[in-house]
Order: sequence, then structure tokens, then C-alpha cells
Amino acid sequence: MKLSKALTLVASFFLILVVSLTAQTTKTQGEGYTAYSLPAKNPSAITQPSYIALLLGGHGDVDEATRIFCAHSGGGDIVVLRATEADEYNAEFHDVCPGNSVTTLVITSRDGAAAPFVAEKLRAAHAIYLSGGDQSNYIRDWTHTPVQEIINSAIARGVPIGGISAGLAVQGQFVFGSMIDTVTSDEALANPYDPLMTLSRDFIVEPQMKGIITDSHFSQRKRMGRSIAFLSRIVQDGWAPEIHGIGIDETTAVVVGADGHATILGKGSAYFMTLDHKPEQCEYRKPLTVRGVKILQVHGGPTASFDFNSWTSPAAKSFEANVVEGKMTVSENADRSK
Repeated sequence: MKLSKALTLVASFFLILVVSLTAQTTKTQGEGYTAYSLPAKNPSAITQPSYIALLLGGHGDVDEATRIFCAHSGGGDIVVLRATEADEYNAEFHDVCPGNSVTTLVITSRDGAAAPFVAEKLRAAHAIYLSGGDQSNYIRDWTHTPVQEIINSAIARGVPIGGISAGLAVQGQFVFGSMIDTVTSDEALANPYDPLMTLSRDFIVEPQMKGIITDSHFSQRKRMGRSIAFLSRIVQDGWAPEIHGIGIDETTAVVVGADGHATILGKGSAYFMTLDHKPEQCEYRKPLTVRGVKILQVHGGPTASFDFNSWTSPAAKSFEANVVEGKMTVSENADRSK
């Protein structure tokens, strides 16, 4: 009997706790959007935000990088942007960054991206975080809407921005939009003009990300080959005479400061690629040939750094990739992911 009463009391306690925590979240819905707002666990004085870019490779955040991101927010509201699902990120930010409130905006249409409520929340953001998912939703539904305009205005005034997986994919000046579907390395190398190779540019304007295209889940999904195809297409199409790519492994973060100095944190590596010449063969329905793609691999760690200004790192492992008739090889001192 005593045990039964004790179990009942424990169950009641947890029920009250769950109800209490759930009650903290305010849900607001409108045409094409749903908002989930969670107040700060330990509110602190709000100061001016300061810009950094948080680039996350996917499949799990890096708590140390998240704390740096929140510290640059100056308190206030972190706004998470996504196109599907719900408010899963709120609990993480609430836990790792207790001084910040969090609002997740799930925007499911262009109507939602034009909604006054969405614009109001986004304008008040002290940090903006782009979730994982499918970046084609962001490109399709947010381009030429107040959401795109406000994100870029926020960056210009110093608001930090972060993104994971799909949210990372749209942070470079150049973007693999995945507008039809994703593309594998084998497909991209066999035909760099494969219909799946949907590239766009200037969706988000970040000074430190100019001349760069990003890729996520890098080693785990063998994406070096497709990234080299992205670089080749951008140079071949005349979008840039020289192009950089950043491929980031899962559970790995690159944190870029306003001065262009970056820290690499987490369990994996970041790969910094450069193509400074036209490919030998980059044509529709023909396998790619491009030689001399320079690659710097920096493994995450407390002293791992990268300078975006000089595109160098004292901690980097340097190697070269060559693609001949769609087949990629790398120098002997490199990892052979593609």
C-alpha cells in the first residue's frame, strides 16, 4: 500500500512537471506558419548581438559551438527557422542557453513567409538558426519574401546566424538547392550537368561566406566528389573565377567570426576546398575532368582554427584531388572519401 502511494505520488509529480514545462510553450498559428515560443529558463540582461556564423555538418549539434552562438546573441530571442516538423530545437536551446528565449517558426508556404507575425518575430531576433531538413523548401518558399530580406538585414546589423545540414547548405554565396532531389558524388562526377545539380546563388548574404559553397554530412555520405562537381560548375558557368567549398562532417561545427577567423569544434573534420581554374571537361552528359583541386582538412579540437582571409590553417592536413573522366583520386596523405 505504501509503495503504491509512493508510486502514485512520483507519477503525479512527473505529470505536474510535464504539464508545467508544456505550459511554458506558446503556440501561435496562421496561414502558412506555426510558431512555438519558449521563455528563457534564466533570463539575463539583454545586450547588442555580435555576428558569427555557425556552420554545422548535421546529425547532432555541438554544445560548445551552440554556447558560443548564444553568447554572441546578447540574450534575447533565438529564432529557429524551419519548413517542416515542430519545435524540437527549442528544448536544446532552452537547456544549453538558459539565458535566451527561443521561438521556432515553421514556415510551410510563401504566404507564411509573408505573414506580419513571422516578420515581427524575425525582426526582433537576437540570433537566427536555420534547421535541417530540405533546403529546397527554403529556396522555393523564402526567396523574394520578407523572410529572406529580414535575415539579410539582421546579418548586416550584426545578428549571429547558424545552420545545420539543410540550414548549412544555404549559408554560402552559392547553394546546392536540391530542388528536384539530392545528388550523389557518382552522379555529379558522371555528369556535372545532371538535372539534379540545381545550383543557385545569393540567397543569404554573409560577408565571410562570399565565394563559398557548403556541403554537409561530408565524410559520412561521401560528398567530396559532388562538392568538386559543384565547384567545377560554378567556375565553368562563369559565376566566379575562383571558388571555395566547405564540407563539414556530422557532429562537427565551424564557427566563423566577423574577422574571418574560425574555430573547428566537434568530433569530425571540416574540409576547405579551392578551385582556381576552369575544369578541362565540364559538359552536359560527359564525365567531369578537373585536376588540381586543393583541399585542407582540419579536424575539430580546442586549438583547431582556420583563417577565411588567407584560406589557411596551421592545423590543416593538405592534399589534392584530381578527377579524370568522372573518377576521383586524392593525394596519398588524404582521406579517400568522395
